[in-house]
Amino acid sequence: MTREKISTPDAPQPAGNYSQGIRLGNLVWTAGFGPQDPVTGEIPESVADQTRRVLRNVEATLAEAGLDLGDVVKTTVHLADLADFAEFDEAYGEFFPYPKPARTTVGSQLAGIKVEIDVVAGRLTNDD
Repeated sequence: MTREKISTPDAPQPAGNYSQGIRLGNLVWTAGFGPQDPVTGEIPESVADQTRRVLRNVEATLAEAGLDLGDVVKTTVHLADLADFAEFDEAYGEFFPYPKPARTTVGSQLAGIKVEIDVVAGRLTNDD
């Protein structure tokens, strides 16, 4: 199997030595996305709005790979303040169909943002 870089202008561009996403076989791993608008660079204020922006960034990257949020099997979420969990979780829940993906949520020191999310997604083919 060959690793394939996933890249789209519809999500923030990497700020370092990493890819927006990598495909290996039927699985895609995304980078941790922050809440920057890919066009304006603006960052929403609230945790809920940042969560929505982050998931739109993830969604754009998955779309480039021919996947969507319904194909996500695992997310890792970093919150700058775990006291924001309830507000984050409500917005997060708007994006994923049932069954919701497995998730790990941790408190992290983030650079000027309140939330960062990465995902693992995949879709079985008829050959699987």
